[in-house]
Amino acid sequence: MQDAINRLEKLTNYFLINVFFLNLFGVIMVFSASYMYATENMGSSYFFLSKQLIFIALGLGVALVFSKLKILYLYKQAYKINAFFGFLLTLTLVPGIGVMMKGSKRWLNLGFMNLQPGEFLKYTLMLAAIRYFENFNNYTPKQRVIYLSGLVYPLGIFVLQPDFGTFFISSMIIGFIAFLSSFPRKYFYATLISGFIGAFGILISAPYRMKRLLTFLDPWKDPRGSGFQVIQSFLAFANGSFFGQGLGNSNEKLFYLPEAYNDFIFSVVGEELGFIGVIATAIMFVSFIFIGFKMAVSLKSRVGSIMVSAIIFSIGFQAFLNMGVVLGVLPTKGLNLPFISYGGSSMVANLAALGLIFACIKISPSDVKDIKSKGKQSPIGALKSAFN
Repeated sequence: MQDAINRLEKLTNYFLINVFFLNLFGVIMVFSASYMYATENMGSSYFFLSKQLIFIALGLGVALVFSKLKILYLYKQAYKINAFFGFLLTLTLVPGIGVMMKGSKRWLNLGFMNLQPGEFLKYTLMLAAIRYFENFNNYTPKQRVIYLSGLVYPLGIFVLQPDFGTFFISSMIIGFIAFLSSFPRKYFYATLISGFIGAFGILISAPYRMKRLLTFLDPWKDPRGSGFQVIQSFLAFANGSFFGQGLGNSNEKLFYLPEAYNDFIFSVVGEELGFIGVIATAIMFVSFIFIGFKMAVSLKSRVGSIMVSAIIFSIGFQAFLNMGVVLGVLPTKGLNLPFISYGGSSMVANLAALGLIFACIKISPSDVKDIKSKGKQSPIGALKSAFN
């Protein structure tokens, strides 16, 4: 028993160190990627750096609060919490309330920042999905339909915004939780097939999505249009070679590469720090995933274990999707690099989610009994076997 506690404490310390270096590296790269643009357009080279530091401080404050919360309470209120953020997401479509940027209505103007509810909804969907799938066998057919609508509705809003990137991430989170939980396998595989068919239908229903897909296959067909970002990203990595041009010496960030401090910040890493910087970044995220899953399988609570696994999966999966897009091996999806890209909503939401991880670690023996699933055993056991 004591050995298990000591092991979890060590993993927690390693995890904190890993997150610290990810955020530190992010702060350095945001400043390096943005200072020239900020000087020319914002009047201060520290504009984006200072805001990013504020976002991190705010996120750490929220994470501290969340780490003190009772997971049992969040678990019981999951549907209500998800419904509230679903309402905020709906407001993005209301004229005069939602903010249109880059052809999408994903933001709410709060004055000091533009809030992107979708970044938070990924995690409220996670909470609702855990409760839904862990209790699926206990629900009546009517309850199953009603509670399922709370998971499907936000996905529909993502399509209307449109925000296909967050739609895809959220769908994968729900699928991942369904797989780990006690959700019956016959329903899981049927839903999986239906989901793929639906996603393909959504993909081909909008011309711009098909254009993105075709651009990914051959960006040189439209080098000054939809293929511009990917080609500039290729040039950044080519310029970086093995050792890089040196921190702060990127040429592509000088108004050639759009979103250099946000979605395509990994390109700046490749140009300034070279192949070594790219590998170091990938190693930090691989360590984040490995240590995170080790922590998840060390927990006694099924719900806590699934929740930690889902948070780690969400952040890790998005990180490697972003890297794939920037490297040109995946279609562009408008997803940033967690902890490293500039962005307030993403930073606060991800740090808040890490706070939930530490709340899961503190689940008491009585809470473990209260939130234990009544369903059959699930593949979460296989995950534990793989990481133990």
